[in-house]
Amino acid sequence: MLEKREIKRLEEWDKKYIWHPFTQMKEWVSESNLIIEKGKGSYLYDIHGNRYLDGVSSLWVTVHGHRKREIDNAIKEQLGKVAHSTLLGLSNVPAVELAKRLVGLMQWPVVSGQRSVVNKKTSSFIPNPSSLTKVFYSDSGSTSVEIALKIAFQYWQNKGVKDKTRFLTFKNAYHGDTIGSVSLGGMELFHDIYRPLLFKTIQVNSPYCYRCHLGKEYPSCKTDCIKEVEDTLKKQHKEVAALVIEPLVQGAAGMLVQPAGFLKGLRLLCDKYKILMIADEVATGFGRTGKMFACEHEGVVPDILCIAKGITGGYLPLAATLTTMEIHDAFLAEYNEFKTFFHGHTYTGNPLACAAAIANLDLFEQEETLKRLQPKISLIEKELKRFAGLSHVGDIRQKGFMVGIEMVKEKETREPYPVELRMGHRVILEARKRGAILRPLGNVIVLMPPFCIKEVELKRLLKITYESIRVVTE
Repeated sequence: MLEKREIKRLEEWDKKYIWHPFTQMKEWVSESNLIIEKGKGSYLYDIHGNRYLDGVSSLWVTVHGHRKREIDNAIKEQLGKVAHSTLLGLSNVPAVELAKRLVGLMQWPVVSGQRSVVNKKTSSFIPNPSSLTKVFYSDSGSTSVEIALKIAFQYWQNKGVKDKTRFLTFKNAYHGDTIGSVSLGGMELFHDIYRPLLFKTIQVNSPYCYRCHLGKEYPSCKTDCIKEVEDTLKKQHKEVAALVIEPLVQGAAGMLVQPAGFLKGLRLLCDKYKILMIADEVATGFGRTGKMFACEHEGVVPDILCIAKGITGGYLPLAATLTTMEIHDAFLAEYNEFKTFFHGHTYTGNPLACAAAIANLDLFEQEETLKRLQPKISLIEKELKRFAGLSHVGDIRQKGFMVGIEMVKEKETREPYPVELRMGHRVILEARKRGAILRPLGNVIVLMPPFCIKEVELKRLLKITYESIRVVTE
């Protein structure tokens, strides 16, 4: 444990020198701040020696837990070789090996469009390798999406289809914080201030079944939100380069889970109207929904796939944008034709990060992570049922290890709490007192623990969350 004098100095320096992301600093400097010193397994420890369950996987990235020996060792071994070398004009061993591993993951039963393979006798779909075979590295979810939109735009330009310059996006979407990624986003709170800087997209409503904009109930609605998307594409598909979607769950919007069939319906529309599909699996990828990738649930293969967060197990910044060979080949030409994809990052394909990612994937296989996750997913589902009895919990959303609990002022009318009450913030402060780190999205309490969490720890995390909501709201 640190000495009191050092603790005080760290707390003072934090408030004096750091500008924290998504944080109102006027509040931050007036409150007691939490500074983490170390972690182990499902726990984080602050500079006072207090222990907390990591209820959000350190912002949705930690997979196998903190200080996982196998990933630690992989990074140490790579440090003994080289920490970094550029991927511009060169390559490196971990980047090559990881790219092959990632492409190898892109295999699941396919049910969409031209990629469908059907056994006519049984009418079942036959697993076949997907066509995502090219990997472009970067270092964050935002940059992976930025790359995807630039690839999609230039693809059509290189093909001579000059009119396809726009993107079909969704309300409540969040794709990152770089300018291109923000342009694709649809969250007013985060994005409105930057509108003068952004390019315009064609935005359609996204499913939010608890607050359906059509005033309907699922499943009797027959997923009419899909019809809205098609109505838009009928009119404007000739100018649309790509549709951009967070498959199954819109994370930052409050864990909004899409109704069954919505994602598959989008894939079929993309095929029908000949537009590219970009799937942003930055949050949903690497097991968060119960399968390695969310697209697997509905047998959808996008034309471009964006991945980050859990790719290194929560150790180092790394992201990848995967595309089909067809898209890649549209960039092949003589140099003086200038069809090259002129994009790159200094730390693209960093050897340390790639080594961590390989170790992360090894653990998925060796520990049968996804298989061992299923009982825990069922446990979460079972334990969440009692949250419905809380008088100010309006909606409970879950997909795998992704959970959103929406609190409301009035349950019957679904009236939300006023922003100024900071109910989500108050709940997480209460949870902190009880030994868990959570993070709200407005009035929604998010749970996304690391996969290594033991069932007894998972029950404790859910109990802390339940009691914190109860105490603050009732």
